Formats: sequence, C-alpha cells, structure tokens
Amino acid sequence: MTPPRVVVLGWGNPSRGDDALGPEFLVRAEAMAAGAPGAFEFVTDFQLQPEHATDLDGRDLALFVDASRALATPIAFTEVEPRRDATFTTHGMSPAAVLAAFRAAFGREPPAAFQLAIAGVGFELGTAMSDEAERHLVAALALFARLATTPSAAAWRRFAQSA
Repeated sequence: MTPPRVVVLGWGNPSRGDDALGPEFLVRAEAMAAGAPGAFEFVTDFQLQPEHATDLDGRDLALFVDASRALATPIAFTEVEPRRDATFTTHGMSPAAVLAAFRAAFGREPPAAFQLAIAGVGFELGTAMSDEAERHLVAALALFARLATTPSAAAWRRFAQSA
C-alpha cells in the first residue's frame, strides 16, 4: 500500500497553554483534508524524535507544525533543509535534524519539507490556549487550506517565498 503523498507532523504539549498549537492544528487540518482521502497523513507527538524520520519514507512532501515563542508575526512558513544540529542526538529534535536522520538512515534525500511555525504567547503548565494563539491558529489553517490545494514542492516554495 502506498503511503499518503504528504505527511504533516505536529508536536507540542496540550497541557502547556499555547504549546497545544501543533496538536490542535493537526486536529483541525485533518478535518479540512477529509475531502482528499489518501493524500495526507497526520502524525502528532509531544516532541520530534529520531523515529519520526520513518514517517517521511515514501512521501513527496513533509510539513512540520509547532508553536513558536520567537515569532514577530502570527505564522511563518519556510522550507527546511537537512542539517545536523545540537538536537540531533536528543529526543527533542528540530525538523532539520529529523531530515538529516532520514538521510543517514535511508541513504537518500528526504522529501521536500517545510515548517509552519505558529506564534504562541503563554506556555504555562495547566493553562488553556490563549485567544491570541487561537487567532494565529486560524491564520495557519487558512494557509494550510491553500497548501492542500497544491501539494507540490514547487508550489509550496512559492508560498514560502511570498510569506
């Protein structure tokens, strides 16, 4: 059986306020993608791990989605290249390190990959997602709706360049 063309990996802790943005994005994006059966697979976790490299096998595209504390805008959409970094040997890896792990494990290039960062403002344990993060999530889902209509590396690169 052929895996879906696009894998969407979202991570975060739903018990830590805006850190829930990644998992919540996946829940809503999966509902949006229901009209394109077999095109997308959605994978959620508390953090990226080396094992997530296997989720990239057989895919045309990968989308990594997470909350960010460092954005000046509600969302940021960028292409990600494989790169070993300080997270390479941890269980809290960056998307670039996951791509590098794929390259090391499979001996070939990973699929084209992009990161969608969503600005969060509060990450305290036991708090709900903030209203501001909810507005940023809506913007991220609007971008996903556009990405989902054109699931190709070339189209996604154009979106990344115009962002």
